[in-house]
Amino acid sequence: MQSMNKMVYSEDLGLMDYKDCWDYQEELFKGIVDTKIKNRREEAGLQTSNYFLFVEHPHVYTLGKSGDMSNLLVDEEQLKAKNATFYKVNRGGDITYHGPGQIVGYPILDLDNFFTDIHKYLRLLEEIIILTLAEYGLKAERSPGETGVWLDVGTPFARKICAMGVRASRWVTMHGFALNVNANLGYFDLMIPCGIRGKAVTSLNVELNKQIVDEDEVKEKLLKHFAHLFEAELKIKTASI
Repeated sequence: MQSMNKMVYSEDLGLMDYKDCWDYQEELFKGIVDTKIKNRREEAGLQTSNYFLFVEHPHVYTLGKSGDMSNLLVDEEQLKAKNATFYKVNRGGDITYHGPGQIVGYPILDLDNFFTDIHKYLRLLEEIIILTLAEYGLKAERSPGETGVWLDVGTPFARKICAMGVRASRWVTMHGFALNVNANLGYFDLMIPCGIRGKAVTSLNVELNKQIVDEDEVKEKLLKHFAHLFEAELKIKTASI
C-alpha cells in the first residue's frame, strides 16, 4: 500500500496553448495512475506525485462531457475572426471560456494522498477562491446547484467570477478552475456561460474598479489557501516545457 504524500509541485506554465497544456496534464495524470496500478499489482508501495499547474490560455472555448453544443453562440468562421479556438474535453461541466487575463489552475492530485471525496474536493476548490477574493474585500459565495464561485448570489445582480470543471479517475484529478482577474469579458458574450442563461460574468479588476490586478499576487494567495485547506507542502517547480 502506498504511503500518503502531501508534497505538491507547483508550476507556472505562463501562456500556453490549450491543447499543449491538456497533453501535459494527461502526461502527469497518466504517470500518477500508472504508479497506482503498479502499487496495486505489485504491492510496490511507491509514492504518487501531486501537481498544481497555473496557466494562461490564448482565447479558447471548451465543452465538457455533459455540455450542449448550442451553448456556443458562434460558428467556426466567427471563432477564427475572434482569434479563438474550440475543444471538446473530458471534464465535467458545460461550456467555458479561457483567455488572457484569466488565471487557470489545474490541480493534478492523487486524492488518496488527501481524502477520497470528490464533493469535498470541489467544495475546497471553491473555498480557495472564496478566501482569496475575501483578501480583496469581496464576499464571494457558492450558488446552490451551480459549481463555481459567484458574487451577489440570490439577487438580480448575481455574477460568476470563477468557473470550475474537473475530471477524476482512480481518485486522480485533472482540469480545475478559471478565475477571471483581468479578463476581456466580451468573449463571454459568444456563449451561454456553463449553460446557465441570464447570469452575468465578472472579473476581479472590474469588481475592484482597477485597470489591472497583479496576477502574481493573486496566484500567491491561491497557493497559500490551497496549501492550508489541503494540508499540503508546496514545492515550486521550474517549467519544463
